[in-house]
Amino acid sequence: MATITGIQPRVLVRASGGPRYVVALAVDALGTGLLRPTLLLYGVTVLRLSAPVTGTAMTVGIVAGLVCMPSVGRWLDRGARSTVVAASMLVRVLGVALLLAAPEGHIWLFATASLFLGIGNQAWPAAHAALVATVAHGRERDTALAGARALRNAALGVGALLATACMAGGTTALRALAAVTALAYLAAAALAWSVHVHAHPAEAAPAKDRDDEPAPRMLALLAANVIYVFCLNVPEIALPLVLVTQLHASPVWPAVVFVSNTALVVTLQVPVTVLMSPFSRRTVLALSGVVLAASYLGFLAATSLGHGWATAAVAAVSVVCTIGEIIYAGSATALVTAIAPTHVLGRALARFQLSTGFGLAVSPAVITTLAPHGPAALWGSLAAATLLSASAVATEKDQATRFSGCRPRARAGL
Repeated sequence: MATITGIQPRVLVRASGGPRYVVALAVDALGTGLLRPTLLLYGVTVLRLSAPVTGTAMTVGIVAGLVCMPSVGRWLDRGARSTVVAASMLVRVLGVALLLAAPEGHIWLFATASLFLGIGNQAWPAAHAALVATVAHGRERDTALAGARALRNAALGVGALLATACMAGGTTALRALAAVTALAYLAAAALAWSVHVHAHPAEAAPAKDRDDEPAPRMLALLAANVIYVFCLNVPEIALPLVLVTQLHASPVWPAVVFVSNTALVVTLQVPVTVLMSPFSRRTVLALSGVVLAASYLGFLAATSLGHGWATAAVAAVSVVCTIGEIIYAGSATALVTAIAPTHVLGRALARFQLSTGFGLAVSPAVITTLAPHGPAALWGSLAAATLLSASAVATEKDQATRFSGCRPRARAGL
């Protein structure tokens, strides 16, 4: 039976990699949801490290994880798909194992664990997108990518709720959560590897050409994406900072905004992506920038209201920001998979993930630097930069290549 979006669940699951792969995505996200809210606390309470040292080690691990992306891209371009996804999960098993093995006060083991977790977290999006692009094509592929994001957000939310409920158990509970996370990653890796998806290089492209042909440069898209991804940290960093420290609202409000963001992504990611399908992906991505910029200006206007109204107004505008995020997430990766020739898809996705990872890494520092200078500095700067990025996306021309029509053949045991 079809859903209101016109997409049959069975078709969506098949386009997403099959039942086992979908279960792998859910289990992996559940493990990440368990670990992400507790990693800093693990370093501070279990390993007795200072908060600044722990935070610095986590940041360095995330940034250093980006270094692996060129190698991941080349691995994908040799045809690997489910193997790379499984590897991104297995390397996080190693990271959690190092966490469990680290004695109190041992910063280097914690930093190394953060590095392996960073590598896995950075490698997974590109590997997942390449796998979906191999088993699904056209708008079905876009919907499958959107469905995976909705599923992942739901599982992340469940994992975070479970982690929050267990935090009262102290260090023993934190160690137990880490152990459960490792088992979740291990189970997810086994399930992902078992689907055996591999892309056969297109016969129309000689081996030498496949190795030498560069990936599309996509300079405007990559630069714009660095700004676009700031929207992902608005609910987690910018709004809590504004609501609690500037508007002096109850800490309940940031929680309400975050839960609302997660619920909207879970429920609307697929329907909105399908709704936008009549339009070109580039047009939709540019539109998302306009919606995000409008929401930033909305935050600016909301914070100028009296304290009695400002908090509720900020929460209301956050819904518009989430809609912009949903439109962005449903079109950005889909655009890369559509414009990149098959034989360099891995490298193109790796470059895109580099821009995403860089934007996510620098956005907290940028947001926290701009916020003390007032709402105009924060929201005005974000709005201007996002509008400029949307303009760059809209005007960039897709690179034509002589291999752009080649598609891989998938060998999958689904």
